[in-house]
Amino acid sequence: MPKVLVIDDEPNIRRIIRDFLEHEGFSVLEGESGEAGIQEALENRDLDLILLDIRMPGMDGFEVLEALRDFIEVPIVFLTALSDDYHEIKGLNLGADDYISKPFNYNVLMARIKSILRKNSNKDLPVELGPVTIERSSRTVWVSKEICELTMKEYELLNYLFDNRGISLDRLRLLDRIWGYDYDGDPRTIDTHIKTLRAKLGEAGKLIKTVRGVGYRLDENE
Repeated sequence: MPKVLVIDDEPNIRRIIRDFLEHEGFSVLEGESGEAGIQEALENRDLDLILLDIRMPGMDGFEVLEALRDFIEVPIVFLTALSDDYHEIKGLNLGADDYISKPFNYNVLMARIKSILRKNSNKDLPVELGPVTIERSSRTVWVSKEICELTMKEYELLNYLFDNRGISLDRLRLLDRIWGYDYDGDPRTIDTHIKTLRAKLGEAGKLIKTVRGVGYRLDENE
């Protein structure tokens, strides 16, 4: 079973996450501080994922992230407050794999965790959905066994949608992930790239659903 380490100084947050994860069959370890979390990681090198709070007394999440990266290669996901955009961006720029906002919605939390684990375990393997296949080792996309020529941004956009299939992704999140946090262009550039991506995918373009008022979702049930 996947093993997850939760590093957070709030007992109630750790309990909620533990309950969620154990319900889904995960093994859960806890660290009540940054220092305790680092010690747990040192003693458990077979971790599959670390959930790391940012604001903690003593060592904060940024310091813990830097310490963890010295000895363990595992996805590290920051836990942040909903309005904490500055810390989200700083954490991702420091090398965190993703962030999850507090308070937690059970379905969203589990979907994001499973997406991250799936992405990490299959990062070099081909992925398929309907007639679309992405061969990540060669960065090649096939549609109905024919090569689909995509630009670099179109490929990265499709690949990110695949990694987060079934999850609604807002335009700013897609823009940050594909174009970078220092990009100051119009978020509607996402709409333009989605339009051209759908056209190149042909009938398979209907896999990419528009989520009104939010952004887009790759529909794994299509």
